[in-house]
Order: sequence, then structure tokens, then C-alpha cells
Amino acid sequence: MSNDYAPMWESLGMDLKAHDALLDVLGQGYQDIYLAQKNRPEGMSYFDFVMSEVHGLRIKELLDEKKQNRKIIGSYCVFVPEEIVLAGGATLVGLCSGADFAIEDVEKHLPRNTCSLIKSSFGFKLGRVCPYLESADMIVGENTCDGKKKAYETFAGMVDNLYVMDLPQVKSSQGRSLLKKEFERFKTAVEELTGNKITVDTLKEGIKVVNAKRAALHRLATLRKADPVPISGLDALLANQVFFYDNPARFTESVNKICDELEVRIKENQGVFPAKTPRILISGCPMAVPNWKLPWIIETSGAVIVGEESCVGERGTRNLTDDSGQSLDELMEAVTDRYFKVDCAIFTPNQKRSDHIVEMAKAYGANGVIHYGLQFCQPYIMESIPVENTLENLGIPCMRIETDYGMEDMGQLKTRVEAFIEQISD
Repeated sequence: MSNDYAPMWESLGMDLKAHDALLDVLGQGYQDIYLAQKNRPEGMSYFDFVMSEVHGLRIKELLDEKKQNRKIIGSYCVFVPEEIVLAGGATLVGLCSGADFAIEDVEKHLPRNTCSLIKSSFGFKLGRVCPYLESADMIVGENTCDGKKKAYETFAGMVDNLYVMDLPQVKSSQGRSLLKKEFERFKTAVEELTGNKITVDTLKEGIKVVNAKRAALHRLATLRKADPVPISGLDALLANQVFFYDNPARFTESVNKICDELEVRIKENQGVFPAKTPRILISGCPMAVPNWKLPWIIETSGAVIVGEESCVGERGTRNLTDDSGQSLDELMEAVTDRYFKVDCAIFTPNQKRSDHIVEMAKAYGANGVIHYGLQFCQPYIMESIPVENTLENLGIPCMRIETDYGMEDMGQLKTRVEAFIEQISD
């Protein structure tokens, strides 16, 4: 990092020694995984900078916003509507949940057979190593899976600013009605937090800003359909991860700048991997920073990742919000419609998710799909077999992987991935 941020972190009540250890591991991992790649787009230097300052300059920016009486809202899920947060004059940031930390302490509060993502969110709080969490004026949890629902009951005793949003489990008129009521309740909570009344104009502006972010990622995703692929799956994943942390306008500009560069690469038939490299679509659980294990294995085993059917990927960003409404209620209906289309595995039945995976595999020319499930994540693990059956029946090879944030299974996973890539290369 370019500055000494220790006083800032200390002011947030963070454990500086533990945080330094986390940053050392994160920095080394980033160097080994990302900076070791060859022929990266020049525009990725911005994202390298973001990652080098992810707990530094970005946190300073957020604290500067707080000094100007702008509230910071932290979230663990794509169902939390950024449009409403921005309309209320606040800033939305993703919260740390992509690495193991303070596991012994975590397992005093959660069962061992809890998924890594939930354990991680507890670990970063108990270890006092997530400045986003410590900067937040409101922490938004959401009733997605059963694990999160019950975990938030415990988490509420660790923080004094937790807001829990209820979510439907069925795509029905009643389910949509619940989501609309919850978004209205959240809108009121944001207004109470910020002291700002959300209006037609502010919500339209919030929708415009978030749509621009998503549109930039749509453009990036479309360019990945080329052969040879102009950007690695790792770098595209990083852009999707930074989506949750960065200043929205700056993020949008930076992604579009990369896309300009990639369009030139495609015209010149340049790629990060040779043409005809086996193409993989990853599907399943979200991959939060710094969960890069499986993508790194795939792209160092002779294949390239061309898409992510994930909340940190196309599932989370593929739909825009209609901004044509002329009343606040019409715009809130549009926000509800947009998020109700997210085909998270919490929904039952959920055939549209399988349909979307098939659609993506065909659109991106994937030779195979790797379904990624975190151990003990019941919704995605339960859906993995039906997804595999759907794909195999259509002649699309699929491999199911269950893993966690640990490194102990790296060798086994690499062996399995290499065998799968060999299979789809024939």
C-alpha cells in the first residue's frame, strides 16, 4: 500500500497484527495468482491498484464520505438493492466473506459443518480484520438459505447495526408481494438512517448509476465469447468482485476502458490463451475476494473460463432495472421486478436457473461446465445433480465439485479438473 493506514485501522477498532497477517497472505496470493498471468490487458492495472488498496485508499474514501454525513451500508448478498441505497444518499459496499479466518473462534458460535462463506463472515468480525464491516453504519443480512437465517440470529449479538431482510423462497405472486414489501421496508430504513427522503428523481438516478455498472459488465461478458478469449476468467472474475467495493462511476469507467482494449485485441485476433483452448463455464456458489482457488486451478490446467453463472457473475448482474416509471411506486415495482428475476438456489422450484446455465453454455461456446458448490451449502449442492442431469442430457459435459476455502484439497481438485479438461478436449 502507498500509505501508512495503521492509525485509520486502529481508529476502527481493528486488530492490527491479525490484519497485517491477513494482508500478507492476500498480497502473496494475489501476486502468485494474478500477477503471474501473462499477456493481461493493460486496463487490469487499475484493478491491480484497487486490490493493493482495497483495505487502504478505498476505506479512506468511505471514511471521508462519513465525515460528510454520508452513510455506509454493508451487504452480504446481491438481493440488497443498491438503487435504493444510492437513492437515499448512502453508499453500498460488499462485506468480507471469501477466506477462512479465526476458525477456532468461529466454531464457538457456529457448527463445524457450516459453509465457508458464513463462517468467513463471522471470522472477519471476530478477528476484527474487515474495515468495510467496521466502517458500516448499517449491516444488511438477508434470509436466503437456512444457514444464513439462523447465523444472523447469532451475528446480531456481535454487532449493533444489523438489519435483516426477508426474502421469498417461491417464485409466485405471493413471493413477489413479499419482496416488494421488504424493499419498501428497506427503503424506509435507509431514509431513517440517512435522514434523506427517497424521491422519483433520486431513485431514477440510483437506477441509472447501477444500470451503468451492470451494462459495463454485460459488455465485458459479450467480449469473452470471442476465440481466442481476450481476457482470462480470473481477470473477469476480479472485475465482478470489485463491482461490490469500488466507487460506481469509477468502476464503470474502468470496465469500459478495458472493453475498449479488448475490442482491439479481438480485431487483431489476440488472446490470453491460444485459439481453441477448452472453454469452461463455472456455475454455482458465489466467489468473494479472495476465493480464487478453483479458477486458478482451471486456468493453469489448460482451459479458459468464459463465464460465471454466479451471484459474483452473470446471475447477479445480468438484468437491468427499468427506469421508465414516473412515480415512486412504479419505480419500486421495477426494482422488485429486476431482483425477482435473480434465480438463486434458495427458490423452489428453480428450473429457470438450469435453463440459464444451458443458455450461457451455448452463448459462450463452453465445452463443459464445472458446477462449484461450497461444502455444506445445501441449496447449491442439492441443485447440482439436477443441473448436471440437464446438461448431460443435452450433450454438455458437466463436473460437480464440492470444496471449501482451505488449500488441503488443491492437488485432488487439480487432478480432477485436468481429467475433465482432457475429456472435453477430445
